[in-house]
Amino acid sequence: MAFARIAELPQHVGQSVTVRGWVTHLRSSGKVAFIVMRDGTGILQSVVVKSQVTPEVWDLFGTLTQEACIAVTGEVKADARQPGGHELGLANLELFGASPIDYPIQPKEHGIDHLLDNRHFWLRTPRQVAIARIRSEVEQSIHDFFYERDFLRVDTPILTAAIGERSGLFATEYFEEGTAFLAQTGQLYGEAAAAAFGKIYTFGPTFRAEKSKTRRHLTEFWMMEPEVAFADSNDNMQLQEDLLVYVVQRVLERKGAEFKELERDVTKLENVKAPFPRIDYNDAIATLATKGSDTKWGDDLGAEDESLLVADYDRPIFIMNYPKEAKAFYMKENPADPRTVLCNDCLAPEGFGEIIGGSQREDDHDKILHRLREEKLPEAAYDWYLALRKYGTFPHSGFGLGIERTVAWICGTPHIRECIAFPRMMHRLKP
Repeated sequence: MAFARIAELPQHVGQSVTVRGWVTHLRSSGKVAFIVMRDGTGILQSVVVKSQVTPEVWDLFGTLTQEACIAVTGEVKADARQPGGHELGLANLELFGASPIDYPIQPKEHGIDHLLDNRHFWLRTPRQVAIARIRSEVEQSIHDFFYERDFLRVDTPILTAAIGERSGLFATEYFEEGTAFLAQTGQLYGEAAAAAFGKIYTFGPTFRAEKSKTRRHLTEFWMMEPEVAFADSNDNMQLQEDLLVYVVQRVLERKGAEFKELERDVTKLENVKAPFPRIDYNDAIATLATKGSDTKWGDDLGAEDESLLVADYDRPIFIMNYPKEAKAFYMKENPADPRTVLCNDCLAPEGFGEIIGGSQREDDHDKILHRLREEKLPEAAYDWYLALRKYGTFPHSGFGLGIERTVAWICGTPHIRECIAFPRMMHRLKP
């Protein structure tokens, strides 16, 4: 007997196959019963006619419960009324794993804490499956974008002595070498790789020990970070724009069923086209003042400020050239205004805020050493990084795209905790 996944059933109409998966719904009229199951690729309804199966099969159906793991065998029939457009006339039923009636995720409303406590089961629900599939497509489209443009992927350390951002650090003792930190970014190593390979990107987990409970923060999240030799800040924003247009278009083309499950208004995503507006920080502060914000020049922009700025646009926008005090030590001083640095944040529309932060990197050895000292960062931990500016320094730029924030925006999901399989937050370390 041929085994088939639900997504493959269009190829097996009129044939008898076996499908394996988990029960989502059951119903019976006494002589005819229905099993709705999923296998990770789709949903299938099987029809069980009492007079057409053995007593053992009918009795086994009577023992099934939600999330029991089963195999069904029967003829595949085309039926446009059913999910996926197919139905199976059941001839045989096998039970792999029973499921007690107290399964934690019932077909009713549950509080978010209960759902997160049972995340290992919550993942099985249609909404979470849709988000996960969109995330997977986002990630694959990113890889394809850079592969098609001849970028080299470089994997960078998670344990490091050098930090990239000001925010909180997770520390651990590292043998006889002292304190190591969980990486906040792969960027510093990416800069070294750009000098070797020209244009690279990193892709991996990053960590921030921030005591934040907002809908936009996780303590462990994934970042994609390209670094390009001989690219300036304008080149950097162009690459960001090209990437986002590519990714959004790709997901729109391939994940229509998932957007339908999420009830996502895809017309909002169809507006994501070049060019993206570029707004200088000075102009942003002036605009915020007209919208009632009390954010002053020199401040970084908060989530509320970002929402106010993007409210007038139907696509992502760039805010560029922030004050140096508001940004990291490695950003290049702006020749047109030394108070600022050549950087940008890319803000998603619909109030989703910053999804990318990027900058031209400071390539002057003495200036970056001065910034390290201003930030009171340990120079010994950055000796190799400073050496990049000593031996063949070069102009270069890069950025970091937060995967979960990007997925949340594309899915229209208000909290990023649904955009990673097992979220890590301030008060959540399991499952």
